[in-house]
Amino acid sequence: MNPVKQVLLCMLVSFAGLMVLPSQADTSPFMAEGVVRKLDTENRKITLKHGEIKNLNMPGMTMVFRLQEKIDIDQLKPGDKVMFHVEKLEGGYTITDLQLAP
Repeated sequence: MNPVKQVLLCMLVSFAGLMVLPSQADTSPFMAEGVVRKLDTENRKITLKHGEIKNLNMPGMTMVFRLQEKIDIDQLKPGDKVMFHVEKLEGGYTITDLQLAP
């Protein structure tokens, strides 16, 4: 194969590989930061003062979220800093992942 064609082919393959990387990075859910303000364990709701939620294009504010059943909230208390992922499900904002912030 012509050396120029080899170089062009290598560049094309490298460029194609770089194009794949951003989409792979986007597969992990975005985790927003927040502070627990109030817990309603009976109704599985939590009030968070949160920063920007990029996956929902939502600015920081304080609001109430529903919690998926798999979320364990027994160890949470007001004032705890958390990382969370929220999605719009069934007409409401539902937290699908929640962890204490480091």
